[in-house]
Amino acid sequence: MSTVTDSVPRDGEESARLTDPFRPELLAHCYRMLGSVHDAEDLVQETLLRAWRSRDGFEGRSSVRTWLYRIATNACLRALENRGRRPLPAGLGAPGSDPDQPLAAALPEVPWLEPLPDALLRSSGGSGGSGGSGDPGSIVVARQSMRLALIAALQYLPARQRAVLILRDVLGWHAAEVAELLQISTVAVNSALQRARTTLRQAGVAQDDVREPADRDRRAVVDRYAAAFENADIAALTRLLADDAVLEMPPHPTWFAGRAAIARFFGAQVLRAPGGFLMTETGANGQPAFGSYVRGADGAYHAHALAVLDVRGAAVSRIVSFLEPELFRVFGLPLVVGGHAGRGQAGRDQAGRGGR
Repeated sequence: MSTVTDSVPRDGEESARLTDPFRPELLAHCYRMLGSVHDAEDLVQETLLRAWRSRDGFEGRSSVRTWLYRIATNACLRALENRGRRPLPAGLGAPGSDPDQPLAAALPEVPWLEPLPDALLRSSGGSGGSGGSGDPGSIVVARQSMRLALIAALQYLPARQRAVLILRDVLGWHAAEVAELLQISTVAVNSALQRARTTLRQAGVAQDDVREPADRDRRAVVDRYAAAFENADIAALTRLLADDAVLEMPPHPTWFAGRAAIARFFGAQVLRAPGGFLMTETGANGQPAFGSYVRGADGAYHAHALAVLDVRGAAVSRIVSFLEPELFRVFGLPLVVGGHAGRGQAGRDQAGRGGR
């Protein structure tokens, strides 16, 4: 962490000028802790308000950034005291066995994990921190520290273990700094860190992190995926899926595992005919993503799902399709796109392309 000493001006406008540049990276930090972009935005606002109210107590022994992260982390820990984890469907039970059957009823009461727009990551310089200890179970790349699979895995950690791992392995804090923030010993910090790393390693997060394809290869896969969807080309889509691919569709608890089951589901229940969907590219959690629009009886395309892809090698290994049209607003995407638009320049212009 930086050890540069700053002072916090007592004037409100001047104080905001100093603290507001940290807002995006604080949002990334709170999102890692909470798994919700909406909750994270609330906690960032609370952090900056608390910082303003406690400005007289800031003694300048650490940087403003460190001071703000201390406030934000404690705010997140308080918020997590009475909240359960935010899951994805694969964390709730076994995969579906019959892709021809209707999906299980949506569970809107479940606090599902939410995606985070890449536009917010870019404005925070990537992730709001960097680091990595070299341990196989640690988070070693800032961009990867926002991946949806990792955020989902963090949900299995107790709140303090989550905070320790993020502060140590993502932000690069020293054990003594974390111990001071959490008011525990450095021995307890190191023990919590090892337990957290073990949990992530068992979840397979570390293995996924080291196999990210080159941008050129990923670009080709992403383009073929969008074309297959818009053309209702099940054969092409099947060829793109990894053997062990996973499809999740919150708020429905039903999910599918394996290329055959996913292709069968898409063919039987989703991709009826060419032109039924319009795919508008965006980005979420440092991964390729699409706003998926379904064509209505009025000829216009209506918001349907926000799909986040994991690309491994030359294949799509995971699709999390958030069937929550309200997320389109978070990504700066319209809820309706004119029926004459396609995936070319006209479609991108009308959809306000949210991303990459």
